[in-house]
Amino acid sequence: MTNRRTILAAGLAAPALLRPQAARAQELTLRLHHFLPAISNVHRFFLQPWAAKLAADSNNRLRVQIFPSMQLGGAPPQLYDQARDGVVDIVWTLPGYTPGRFPSIEAFELPFVAHKRASVNVQAVQTLYERRMRAEFGETHLITAWGHDAGVIHAKREVRRQEDMVGLKLRFPTRQAGEALRALGAAPIGLPVPQVPEALAQGVIDGAVVPWEVVPSIRLHEALRFHTEFEGSPTFYVATFILAMNKAKYEAMAPDLRAILDANSGMAAARMAARPWDEEGPKVEEMVRRRGNQIISLSPEETARFRRTTEPVITNWVAAMRERNINGGALLEEARALVAQFGQGVA
Repeated sequence: MTNRRTILAAGLAAPALLRPQAARAQELTLRLHHFLPAISNVHRFFLQPWAAKLAADSNNRLRVQIFPSMQLGGAPPQLYDQARDGVVDIVWTLPGYTPGRFPSIEAFELPFVAHKRASVNVQAVQTLYERRMRAEFGETHLITAWGHDAGVIHAKREVRRQEDMVGLKLRFPTRQAGEALRALGAAPIGLPVPQVPEALAQGVIDGAVVPWEVVPSIRLHEALRFHTEFEGSPTFYVATFILAMNKAKYEAMAPDLRAILDANSGMAAARMAARPWDEEGPKVEEMVRRRGNQIISLSPEETARFRRTTEPVITNWVAAMRERNINGGALLEEARALVAQFGQGVA
């Protein structure tokens, strides 16, 4: 009898003994891979705060370990496939690093479509993704999509007029930005951001188009003296970004942890992503100005010339989308309407 009671008691106690192990099994650490250094504004002011928010909301049971500067191997254009294939759990990357693979999101990357403020573009891109682009990114679980603020031309010589663009070898981030530069007479060269410093040093490029936010992380203000801005909206160009997660990893998450991730995805994450550009970008611009570099603002008349010259880029994109059975005209119209909607009252 005693042995029987002992065995029964042990059996009843077993679930209690297993509870701490079961609780530990619900903890999860996700590896996030990206291409910029840890000093970059996106790393410090978006990715780290976003990871901290997940940890806080989950009582430190859902953690994100961030690997900057391609520390886990590969090249920036391979990041999306790393998430798709489960090489890493999450990536931050640009759809533009794989030209033509994600055509619909290019509607925001066309010249003079997007707003000059990231707070507007993040909402417009995320909304259009939810409405029209889920299938394009269906190989992964997309956490959020967004766009940055106004792009700036950084060059070895002054750019005040369209004629100053002729022959200028400029790094571009997206296919449509490259086409816009070509239409303006420049020689566009596609490079991931981390390759810009070496390309400048070797004379491969004369400059780059990037937003202010990224300038310090690649020390662009030290290599170049001239920076040309476009006043007002719509702006010359923006690039779009995504946080993409391995689909199997997402689906295998404990339901409560998945709910926490979901609550910090979509528009919530997109709005967080605006900070590095809208809040930190102006600080970078002021730092560059204090350094003595020359910051040029194109006149409204010259901006209008740039816009007219790049209109064929949009026409050609719409025609190319038609060949892929995508209604590019409708996408473009909706993108512009969303920019106008979220841009109301935004200076």
